[in-house]
Amino acid sequence: MINFGHQKISFMHFKKRLIVNVGVLIVIALGVAAKLPHQQGPQSGVSALTPVTRSAITFGIKNLGINTDGSIGGLVAKVNFAPSNLSASSIEASVDVNTINTDNSSRDEHLRSGDFFDVARYPKISLKSIAFKHKSGNNYTGTFTLTIKDKSKQIEMPFTFLDKENTIEFKGTFKINRLDFGVGSESLILSNDVTVSIDCEGKKQEAA
Repeated sequence: MINFGHQKISFMHFKKRLIVNVGVLIVIALGVAAKLPHQQGPQSGVSALTPVTRSAITFGIKNLGINTDGSIGGLVAKVNFAPSNLSASSIEASVDVNTINTDNSSRDEHLRSGDFFDVARYPKISLKSIAFKHKSGNNYTGTFTLTIKDKSKQIEMPFTFLDKENTIEFKGTFKINRLDFGVGSESLILSNDVTVSIDCEGKKQEAA
């Protein structure tokens, strides 16, 4: 028996009351936890689906020793990027190779053929992030998987990322060897090295 002043309570009764009180506290705690917002990756105000409002995907290659430029359109992007949480950030994008444009229709048709991009079989070029590193200010370096045709290679791309009031802006440049992706063959006329530049802007949406 436990004596509290004039009250006498059996030990078993005291134990039952203690268990009930602890149970009530657990239920209350679970209820509060259920109402708390769940963390869902980086909170930069950028949703996983990013409507592209402006894009310029350009490339440059030497042909007969002369710089030849072109562009590819149809950019579709999924951006979930937070400078404060780079390990959980991600960027995925693709372009439509059918839109390739070098300001020469005959050359463009040749580039779409099986000799180069083979757009009938591989209509998209895709880019998917692996990791990011912060350099300084709005400057970063990203490791990406680039897929052209049926070949995938890792690339390093320095880029800037600006988080504006209603938009996000991405600018980056990288170089590849076209032969690594089976685009064309060895040539004394056409260089193997291609420089690709990305300059795009997307509408910022609050993360769900």
